[in-house]
Amino acid sequence: MKAILQRVSHAQVDVDNKTVGKIGKGFLILLGVESGDDEVEADVLASKISGLRIFTDENDKMNLSLADVNGSALVISNFTLCANCSHGRRPSFIGAARPEIANPLYEYFCQKLLDNGVGVVEKGIFGADMQVSLLNDGPVTIDINSKDLKR
Repeated sequence: MKAILQRVSHAQVDVDNKTVGKIGKGFLILLGVESGDDEVEADVLASKISGLRIFTDENDKMNLSLADVNGSALVISNFTLCANCSHGRRPSFIGAARPEIANPLYEYFCQKLLDNGVGVVEKGIFGADMQVSLLNDGPVTIDINSKDLKR
């Protein structure tokens, strides 16, 4: 599972000109589910993200977690994170999990964030054409792959 994590002041996702998810301070998480991913991958990634200390403390040091700042998460499914651009000019998405596998894992990941103490988790609509807007705070943007994390 791959995630692009952005620390945001606010973010929202719209589908068909309607806001379906919106947060204030917190994380915008673009989540890519790869072939072969399972609930263990989601557990590891959700645990890491929920405890990641990338909010600044009173000394302007990145030392606070999402829970410490009472932040929220907006999670957007994004199969294009699984793109393989190693050949030619057109990306291959063959590494992305099929929707019938990816959607339940996306939902499971969102629930695991809640289980790990994230107070509010908003979502986009899986498979929809979404317009995502955000104000990146910092900017702070982090790329995390569950396969790189210790289990």
